[in-house]
Amino acid sequence: MSLSRRFFAHCLACAGLAGGFRATKAQAQAQAQAPAPWSPPAAADRCPSKWGAADVRGSMNLQTADQVQKATRLIRTGRVVELGHTLEPAMPFFGTRRFDVHLKQMFMNPQASRRGSNEELVVTELGQVGTQLDAFPHQTIGDETYNCNKVSEISSRGGFTKMGVDGIGQVFTRGVLIDVAKQKGVRTLGDDYEITVDDLQQAMSRQNVRIERGDVVLIRTGWDALWGRENARYVGSCPGIGVAAAEWLIRQEPIILGSDNWPVEVSPSKTMPHASLPVHQIALAVNGVHLLENMRLNDLSETGQSEFAFIMQPLKMKGGSGSTVAPTAVL
Repeated sequence: MSLSRRFFAHCLACAGLAGGFRATKAQAQAQAQAPAPWSPPAAADRCPSKWGAADVRGSMNLQTADQVQKATRLIRTGRVVELGHTLEPAMPFFGTRRFDVHLKQMFMNPQASRRGSNEELVVTELGQVGTQLDAFPHQTIGDETYNCNKVSEISSRGGFTKMGVDGIGQVFTRGVLIDVAKQKGVRTLGDDYEITVDDLQQAMSRQNVRIERGDVVLIRTGWDALWGRENARYVGSCPGIGVAAAEWLIRQEPIILGSDNWPVEVSPSKTMPHASLPVHQIALAVNGVHLLENMRLNDLSETGQSEFAFIMQPLKMKGGSGSTVAPTAVL
C-alpha cells in the first residue's frame, strides 16, 4: 500500500469511517435514542377529527355535565387560587403586541349628588397578551387549522367566522397540576429544558396524581418567576414539554394543556430544531386541544394540592383567535 493510501485509511479509521463508513458504538447509540423528526401529518391523516368533519369544539366536547359535577366534588375548603397574571404594560410581549392603558379624565355630572365617572381606553391585542387561551384558528398547518378548515374560508375583516374564541364557553372541570420544577428540586427549569414523558410520570408519581379524561392539565416549570422581572429572558426561550411529552399527554384526552411559560412547549427545541413550535400544531391543529399560556402556578404549587376544580371563562370576543383569561383553581 502506498504512503498516500495508508494515510487515507488511517484518517478514515480515526474518523470512525473505515470498514464501510461505520459509526462508533457511542454514535450508533445516540442515533438510536434520537427521536424521529416530527412533521405535520397529511390532511387525510388528521381529518376529519374523531368528532366528525363538522366539529368545531375539539376536546371541549369532553366537558360534560358529569365532568362539571365531578369537579364540584373536589371543592373541600372553598379556597380560591388565582392562576392568571395581572394585565399591565410591564408584561413581557412579543413583537408589536402591547397593552396600553389611558385613563380618561374624570367627568363630573351636573346633579347635586356630584356623581363622578372614571373610565379608561385600553389599546391591546386582547387575544394574545397576558395569561391567554389559544383558540384553534390561532395556529395552522399551511393554510389549514383544526379539522382542515381553510383559513381563507373562515376569516373575515371582523374575525374568524368559525371556531372563534367566543364559541368555547365556560370551562369548569377537574384540573391537575404536574409540578416538574418541584420534582427536580429547582426554582425554575433550565432556559431550554425539554420536559420528557419520564419527567411527567415521575412528578405524577411523587404527587400521587393521575390524568383523567376531560381534565385541564397544567405543567409547572417555574418560568413565571421571570414574569415582569426578566422579560427579555422570559420571551427569549423557555423550558416546556417536547413533542413526545405532548403526544403522550394528548393520549390521556385532556381538554386543555397549560403551563407557566409563553408557548406551553419548550423553545427552542433541541430535538426538533427543524420545526417551529410543533406542539402548537400537534395540540391545536391536529388534535383540537386548546393551549393555556403564561400562567401563574407558584401559588398553586405551594398549596401542595395536585387536583382541584378548574374554572375559566374566555372573553366573548366574536371571532377571536384567543382570549386573555383569569383562570382559578378552587380547592
